[in-house]
Amino acid sequence: MKKGKTITICSSASFYRQVIEIEKQLKTLGFKTKIPFTATRMRKYGDFNVENYKTWFKNPKDYSIKTRLMKHHFKKVEECDAVLILNYEKRGIAGYIGGNVLMEMAVAFLNKKPIYILNPIVDNLNIKEEILGLQPKFLNGDLTKIV
Repeated sequence: MKKGKTITICSSASFYRQVIEIEKQLKTLGFKTKIPFTATRMRKYGDFNVENYKTWFKNPKDYSIKTRLMKHHFKKVEECDAVLILNYEKRGIAGYIGGNVLMEMAVAFLNKKPIYILNPIVDNLNIKEEILGLQPKFLNGDLTKIV
């Protein structure tokens, strides 16, 4: 992939602080970026506490917010040149990728976008089969491997 191309970053909301860091690194490498809306809000307010944003757990009517956020990010995936999945340790699982990110990867796959995953995934990840079926490229922590 040539410099100047756009990469959409996908990750668990628990990793949005890292999303902001990786976004800076990608821009330094010459890429344009798209990040989740909530990550942008977290950066703006300096508040990376996920519970402050996932209001639907306390108020089920707020699932409409979750729906809107998902649609908005799916559109970013459709519009970009590639996606980068940020996967760190979460709940004791190294290289964690959750259901929402898997859906974003599927959108990328269906739109023939390259899928890059920052870190390896563990053998016992419950969606390993589905992830590998999308034919991602693993970067092993090295953003310069994005081509």
